[in-house]
Amino acid sequence: MNVLFASSEVYPFAKTGGLADVGGALPIALQHLVDNVTVILPAFRHIYKSGLPIEELPIYFDVPVGGQIASGQLLKSHLPNSDVPIYFVKNDEYFDRPELYREAGTDYQDNSERFVFFCRSVLEAIRLLDLKIDLLHCNDWQTGLIPAYLNIEYRATHGYEEIASVLTIHNMAYQGNFWHWDMLLTGLDWKYFNMHQMEFYGHLNFLKTGIVFADAITTVSPRYAEEIQSQPMGCGLEGALRERRSVLEGIVNGVDYSRWNPATDNDIASKYDLDNWQTNKPLCKEALQKEFHLPINPKVPVIGMVGRMADQKGFDLVAKVIRDRAKTCDCQWVILGTGEPHHEAMLKELSALYPNKIGVKVEFCEGKARRVEAGADMFLMPSLYEPCGLNQLYSLKYGTVPVVRETGGLADTITSMSPATLETGTANGFSFREYTAEALQDILEIAITTYQEQPDTWKQIVETGMAQDWSWDRSAQQYLELYQKTLEARRSS
Repeated sequence: MNVLFASSEVYPFAKTGGLADVGGALPIALQHLVDNVTVILPAFRHIYKSGLPIEELPIYFDVPVGGQIASGQLLKSHLPNSDVPIYFVKNDEYFDRPELYREAGTDYQDNSERFVFFCRSVLEAIRLLDLKIDLLHCNDWQTGLIPAYLNIEYRATHGYEEIASVLTIHNMAYQGNFWHWDMLLTGLDWKYFNMHQMEFYGHLNFLKTGIVFADAITTVSPRYAEEIQSQPMGCGLEGALRERRSVLEGIVNGVDYSRWNPATDNDIASKYDLDNWQTNKPLCKEALQKEFHLPINPKVPVIGMVGRMADQKGFDLVAKVIRDRAKTCDCQWVILGTGEPHHEAMLKELSALYPNKIGVKVEFCEGKARRVEAGADMFLMPSLYEPCGLNQLYSLKYGTVPVVRETGGLADTITSMSPATLETGTANGFSFREYTAEALQDILEIAITTYQEQPDTWKQIVETGMAQDWSWDRSAQQYLELYQKTLEARRSS
């Protein structure tokens, strides 16, 4: 089987979020399971910052964009430490910009035109590179038109009859919703601009288009696949997803353990693994307390948070819990990230009020994020919604017990402590259901009490998490099974 993985973000070439981590890791995990896997990405300005060699190929092409012809060129490199080739679609007018999609908080006005060009270019690249593709794996709205072009134009005219398409939705909130006249840019007949296909409340919707035309749809956890079939998680597209529910599946993202592993992590104070974490992890805790200017106390549990400071991540609940309980709660907080200005200001204020309890750094640095993962005793993710989540998986590997809200991928990966889950050896964290500060406070009290008064139980929870396999190899096997099923259905149709 030959697979082409199309994405607008691939680590280390271009990244704004978790999509890039998937793009950089899943194809490498797949290379051992399929005959060939190839990646394709826009040639953003960012790709040259990767430090990896990029070759300009003598392959040029033209594609229609609206009433104009847009020209492109293909470049080539490889994913790091692999034989996986990655091709870049070069057009400086569209992609040679300071950022990927937006600047100064405003989307680029021509995003629809840019990704019409990219989607058409992907299908041209298959022909120009003679890739003999069996399955085309698309990701998010930026590639949403590819299944439509494949079905409407390329199957009949380019010999692509047996190519199957899969669309993975990483976050329903980002849909590529544009005004209706951008339908002209697609070059597709206006008959497809209807409520059952490409139209969404008078707008052209790239993600909906992909949902309608792809042979199969995946999202990044089984629970999220259920949640997006109803409001509010479906973000208006729940009807379209219910129509395709027979081909909708959730597969949990993996962790790249070559990058996230306390046994090999050079950014942390002391490396450790399942055998020596009780000796070495406390050294990481002490270093973290120093870095965040907190009193060094090995007995006080440290609660870590890393991420975007936004309501979606539960920071409104966290603020209330800290305000209500900072004086009386026997714990320390370490919070790292950037986000909505009012959350940043509020956390700085709380840190100033309680300097011995709360350490806050309003910035993002991967090295610091690793030190939070290694040094904290618990990692808090009280998200309003979370399609998959990766930090809870990093935390498991680092022996930092996740405390999460039961939503999306958090519900699929964290098994809350209870007498039953302790007996079966499946407890790897703590979780709560209701999105309230009271529910969060209650579960934190249980976690803190367990840490302080039940060391054997805490040790069991830590070691259960550290021993679990959430690698990309696990996820890749599930994708392979989906690919095989989808390809078989396409060829028998």
